[in-house]
Amino acid sequence: MQRFLASVLVPAIAFAVAACGTLHSDGPPSDDPPPDGPAVVSVPVPDGFRAVPSQGPLLAHRVALGERLFFDPILSSDRTVSCGTCHLREKAFTDGHLRSVGVQGRRGLRNAPSLLNVAYRRSLFWDGEHPSLEHQALVPLGDSLEMDLPVREALARLKAHPEYPTLFAEAFNGQGPSEPTLIDALAAFQRTLVSAPTRFDRYRAGEAEAFNEAEVRGLVLFEIHCQKCHAGPHLTTDGFANNGAAVSDEDPGRERITSDPADRGLFRIPSLRAVARTAPYFHDGRFSTLDAVVDHYDRGGDGTPGQDVRIGPLHLTDTERAALIAFLRTLDDQAAPVSQTLTP
Repeated sequence: MQRFLASVLVPAIAFAVAACGTLHSDGPPSDDPPPDGPAVVSVPVPDGFRAVPSQGPLLAHRVALGERLFFDPILSSDRTVSCGTCHLREKAFTDGHLRSVGVQGRRGLRNAPSLLNVAYRRSLFWDGEHPSLEHQALVPLGDSLEMDLPVREALARLKAHPEYPTLFAEAFNGQGPSEPTLIDALAAFQRTLVSAPTRFDRYRAGEAEAFNEAEVRGLVLFEIHCQKCHAGPHLTTDGFANNGAAVSDEDPGRERITSDPADRGLFRIPSLRAVARTAPYFHDGRFSTLDAVVDHYDRGGDGTPGQDVRIGPLHLTDTERAALIAFLRTLDDQAAPVSQTLTP
């Protein structure tokens, strides 16, 4: 089985190319040449993950096109910002800023959430405004604080580009750049952004030596204090909660979408996969370290109106705090370089 993009753009995870048909999500890739037909991407997943949710087979040309578009600043008004600007591989597809920075240095409303395992999320954005990758794909382009480029102008640029029309035609059976093909390409690439196995996964699979003594203690504490919100192999319930962090009228959380005062302060519960690389934390990046996050929960939050009843003082000792943080660091996979070299 061929390896894909070896000389162009290396995907965020290692994926293999298979013949068109059923998407393979686990097991070693075959070395047999693919039969005739479009090649598809096979995405390895950690134990406990189901196959990557998809609208159909992840066609290799389509994923490659989506990857190139993801890292190409051609989709921003001043050609300085790409999707990859706010979602860096080495930071688990976050950007390290309190709030994301768009064209002309404009600062967005919120901290950039990780895109790891984004295909599995039941809703996207901190307030759950969008239900799928396809639904939200073009939102950053039109946002004046992000890429600030009308879709029609983005499509005009792509049609005038020396390479993109051919790449779109190869990926979409002769179709050129259009709103549907642009959406599908970006979403296809993002569906490949799946965590690699971690020491946490190895320990869950029965490899006791994957954890040291402190990390085992940390896991026990996590199961007692954190697992009601951060559950399962994805370490999230995919629900919404008021975590006790003070909110403002500028960003009232899910209330902005529903107009329901009961939703004030509700934000999507994030996955904790690769959490050590996704600082700063919370929807507005208010905490710069895991220690500060544990401090917040240890004191029982800030007593914000509507604070979730699951959040209360933990009364952790210094040793317990250190053990909990040690466990959280086992949730990281290994970063791999992603080439972002593009044709001008």
